[in-house]
Amino acid sequence: MRRTASLAIAGLILAGCAATDIDTESRNFQVQQTSVAAGAGQTSLDTMSQLVRTSGPSYVTLVVSGGKDAGVVLEQKDQKKSAVTAGSGFVVDHDGHIMTAAHVAVRAGNTVSARAANGRVYSGTVVAIQPSNDMAIVKLRGFSGKAVSPAATRCIAKGSMVYSLGRPHAQGDTARIGELDSPRFGRAVTYGPFGYPDAMVLKLSTQKGESGGPLFDQSGRLVGMIVSTLFDGAGKPLNLAHAIPLEKLAGFLCSKTSCPGTWQQAAAAQSCGG
Repeated sequence: MRRTASLAIAGLILAGCAATDIDTESRNFQVQQTSVAAGAGQTSLDTMSQLVRTSGPSYVTLVVSGGKDAGVVLEQKDQKKSAVTAGSGFVVDHDGHIMTAAHVAVRAGNTVSARAANGRVYSGTVVAIQPSNDMAIVKLRGFSGKAVSPAATRCIAKGSMVYSLGRPHAQGDTARIGELDSPRFGRAVTYGPFGYPDAMVLKLSTQKGESGGPLFDQSGRLVGMIVSTLFDGAGKPLNLAHAIPLEKLAGFLCSKTSCPGTWQQAAAAQSCGG
């Protein structure tokens, strides 16, 4: 299955997807459980509600527009920047830094509108991007939201419960419950100028709009970032997704910002074996 899926990775690619149809007002999460970890049974609504209360405030939705030199067409009448992509992201510190996927941010210098848990929209800029591992950092102005808490290790056992937060296009904020299928995919993936050398494999049914969203363990600690979904050769979704692992996120963040100690520890962690 994984060999077939490697030929048809959708990447939740958002470049070129119109952002104007995305309503980010609601923060009432729809909970969808697409996989049940062995021996765990159906995750209770009470348990998931508590997890969302813990991690939900760190999640944001993003609409990205071209900067002055980003190569996008500006409206001649009022020179408003055209929205080019939309996706999800998460708060990484108290200085207004957000992480998301590179294919959502597109390029450094693009402008970003982010809707936070308090319902307010904050403006910012893409300040760093790493297309080869599909990661980007956004700096928001006047924002100091609740940051995610990195896990002590993202090396959780195969079959362990994980959950993601994101906003599929034309749908509401969604919490998806799944499980870890493998800590590694074992091969590189590319889509246009973006891609990644390896990724966590998840039994998780994600959709376009959820790229850049956080992936948490069963304690509500960050272990990765959603970047793609997998399809078979006929275009049918396989209920599998990819996530950039925590240590790669931390290494990139700490190379570009004065990251907190917990992120520095995550950056120093070794990759998990396959």
